[in-house]
Amino acid sequence: MRLLIVTPAPKGSRKGNRITADRWARMLRQLGHRVSVADAFHDQACDVLIGLHARKSSVSIRRYRAARPQGRLVVVLTGTDLYHDLPQNLAARKSIELADRLVVLQPQALRAFPRELRSKARVIVQSADGIARHSVPRGDVFEVCVVGHLRPVKDPFRAALAVRRLPAESRIVISHLGAALTPGIAIRARAEMQRNPRYRWLGDLPHVQALRVLARSQVLVNSSKMEGGANAICEALACGVPVLSSRIDGSIGLLGKDYPGYFETGNTRQLTDLLHRFEADAAFRSRLKSDCQELAPLVEPQREFAAWRQLLTEL
Repeated sequence: MRLLIVTPAPKGSRKGNRITADRWARMLRQLGHRVSVADAFHDQACDVLIGLHARKSSVSIRRYRAARPQGRLVVVLTGTDLYHDLPQNLAARKSIELADRLVVLQPQALRAFPRELRSKARVIVQSADGIARHSVPRGDVFEVCVVGHLRPVKDPFRAALAVRRLPAESRIVISHLGAALTPGIAIRARAEMQRNPRYRWLGDLPHVQALRVLARSQVLVNSSKMEGGANAICEALACGVPVLSSRIDGSIGLLGKDYPGYFETGNTRQLTDLLHRFEADAAFRSRLKSDCQELAPLVEPQREFAAWRQLLTEL
C-alpha cells in the first residue's frame, strides 16, 4: 500500500514527532509498503494516511477525509493529545472521530478515550535499539541521564534541583541530553551548570551519540508531567538501563503500576531520596535493574513490526 505519514515537525527537525515518523517510515518500508513523510496533507496519492498528533495534524486529517472519504485513516495520539487536548479541544476530538484506527503507545492511554471509541484503538509500544546494552559505566562518577528537549511539559530541571540536595559524599552527576527550545530555557540551563557542579547540559546530540551516553549511565530519570509513552524509557529498557520516573500514566503504561522507581510529579524531595537510595542501596538498584530487564521484550523491534503489520492488515 501507499502510506503517507503526516507529522507537525518538518523534515530535518530533531523533535520527537519527526524522529518517530521517520523511524516508522523505515520500518513500514521493510514491511513492503511505499511510505512518504510530510508535514501536511496536500492531496498526495496514498491509500492510508497516518496522522501523528490529533490536534496538530487536525487540518490534514480533516482535509484527507473530505478528499478521500473511502481512504483509510490512522491517528496516532501523543501525550499532549491524550492528557491535555482531548478534554478541551474540538479539533483533536474530531480527529479521533474521523479515524478508522487510533494508535496509542502504551495501554494506560486507552483510559483517555470515550468508551465508544476504544474498540478502534490499538496499542503499539515503540521499539528501541539495544545495541549499546553492554556499555561500560563511567568509573569516575555515578552518571544519571536525563533525555528530552528542554520544555515545560518535561519538567526539565527537576533532576538538577534534586541532586542539589544530595549529601556531599554522593558521586551522582546529571548528564542532560536535549535541545533548549527557547533562548530563556537555554540561559537557565547554563546558569544551572554554573551553580550546580552535579549538572551538565550536553545539548542536542546526534541520536547515536545520545544513545551511547544513555547506555553507559547508571539510571535514566524521566520527570515529565505528561507523556504518550516516552521513547527515552523504551530506549533505556532496550539498553538495560533502569528508570526513575514521575508517576504519570505514560510511564505507568510502560513500567507497570507496581514499579518501585516512581516519584510524584514535581516532587523534588522524593526524587532526591530515590536517587540517593539508588546510589547507596545495592539491593534496590538490583531490583530496578531486574524489573527493567524483564520489561525489555516490550520494546523489541519484532513486536512493533508485528503490531503495525496487524493494524495494516485490518485496514
